[in-house]
Amino acid sequence: MPAIETTYDAIVVGSGISGGWAAKELCEKGLKTLVLERGRDVQHIKDYPTMNLLPWELPHRGAIPRKMIHDNPLISKAAGYGEDTAHFFIKDADHPYVQEKPFDWIRGYQVGGKSLIWGRATQRWSKYEFVAPETLGYGINWPIGYDDVAPWYSHVEQFIGVCGNEDHLEAMPDGEFLPPFDFDCAQKHMRDKLLAHYRNRHVVQGRWAHLSKPKPIHLSQGRGTCQARNLCMRGCPYGGYFSSNSSTLPWAMKTGNLTVRPHSVVHSVLYDEKKGKATGVRVIDAKTHEVHEFRSRIVFMNASALNTNLVLLNSTSARFPHGLGNDNGLLGRYVCHQSYRAAGGGTLDGLEGEYFYGRNPTEAILVNFRNLGKQDTDFVGGYTTFVDGYRGRGRSTPDDIGAAYKDAQSEPGQWGIWMYMQGETIPKEANHVRLHDTLKDQWGIPLLVTSVGYDDNDEKMIRDWRTQAEEMLAVAGCRDIETHDTKWAPGLDIHEMGGCRMGKDPKSSLLNAWNQLHAVPNVFVTDGACMTSTGNQSPSILYMALTARAANHAAEEMARQNL
Repeated sequence: MPAIETTYDAIVVGSGISGGWAAKELCEKGLKTLVLERGRDVQHIKDYPTMNLLPWELPHRGAIPRKMIHDNPLISKAAGYGEDTAHFFIKDADHPYVQEKPFDWIRGYQVGGKSLIWGRATQRWSKYEFVAPETLGYGINWPIGYDDVAPWYSHVEQFIGVCGNEDHLEAMPDGEFLPPFDFDCAQKHMRDKLLAHYRNRHVVQGRWAHLSKPKPIHLSQGRGTCQARNLCMRGCPYGGYFSSNSSTLPWAMKTGNLTVRPHSVVHSVLYDEKKGKATGVRVIDAKTHEVHEFRSRIVFMNASALNTNLVLLNSTSARFPHGLGNDNGLLGRYVCHQSYRAAGGGTLDGLEGEYFYGRNPTEAILVNFRNLGKQDTDFVGGYTTFVDGYRGRGRSTPDDIGAAYKDAQSEPGQWGIWMYMQGETIPKEANHVRLHDTLKDQWGIPLLVTSVGYDDNDEKMIRDWRTQAEEMLAVAGCRDIETHDTKWAPGLDIHEMGGCRMGKDPKSSLLNAWNQLHAVPNVFVTDGACMTSTGNQSPSILYMALTARAANHAAEEMARQNL
């Protein structure tokens, strides 16, 4: 067997949304880059086993069998989990952790990570999200602002392909858009009614990472037009939505500078006391349990927010006895998430003659209208609301049976509107993750302990959203309106963030304005762990923009011999 190459210019831990971007940017800059993925290899198209199956070709017609739920009570709660997608989610028993407070940690371990199963919403943050925590007194300021990230948003949008419309709204800045998917009639109806009534509540077409009309840059990636099948989480053979597997990783591979090593569980980042810098990572082979050490000049942590915290906490040395870069004791603290607990809807009359074609993979967005630039409620933070129109099947009556019932089901039913909240939560020191003192996983790595909960601010926001949703559904002319609070535990939103946050002051943060550890500048953290606050917009495209920005900075600093 040939000897294993162990020395690279850069190591990227994780192959998901941000890890794929780190690989692309670093490889394009000529850096020999190793991407480490703890899960199995997944190749675009070849490893999408259910991508073209019809419902009756699935063993249970797409339903989740009882045994699957029994064996996986946690991961089977995840949005998008099903008989046709389970292969891209972990199995509960394989990856234990300790819940000091209830926390549903949703994970997908394979090359591509959760980029294969993400929701694909890609709206930009506004300028207010970067300053609101300090301005309104519920956190520290980001060390960067919207203007620092804006060109990198554009850089990412142009490459991945984002459909949307230029709406010229301060709360949701415009980007580099492909044509949007159109509203259905219920969404359009709600948009018009809300704007006429409130004047400042805007329902806009979804900004989603889908190729509605590919440009040459997308075709050169080997991707094609989104077919509006809405089977995205099975893996898309057309490359119609963005994933690491269809886009960034193959692009990086074409440079000749990329090595991807699956089945590689990262144990820790190696630190050289004399050099005062990281020198690589220690890896445990997931299959053989062999230990390998890989060396590099820089390390990018993109293992997903909580795993990045885990690896850094486990990276101890005489200089950093409590985790790499953890001089202030805040590593693993200020973990936060976005709240999806509130949802609701109602039935719409008068649209019976309307129809829609295809399966729109996007949702309309009701842009945040709360606490924008100033506090105007009894809580802090804002919320984005996703809006879907739907149409049921059948107009049967209780007396319909047999043929009458079947005939009724062949007719389209009633239109309705469904809404759900994506709310900002407050970063708090008490919300944290840490390593368990004694319990370890099958590779000898301490289990992660999650201690993250809601607070009174979250409860006030949920109550306000429900009140406003009921009012807006009534304004739209809905009947049979209902809203509810799922009361589910944090984590199920799959937008966990923080623990290794950016900031200006090393006393209150771990990372600087370029996502470098204050105390170990050749280690970069650009996944969700770096987030100073959650904002109310979807975070994934911000991870990508921050990663591209940091990777280019790293390459420039390496060229200057500063790293």
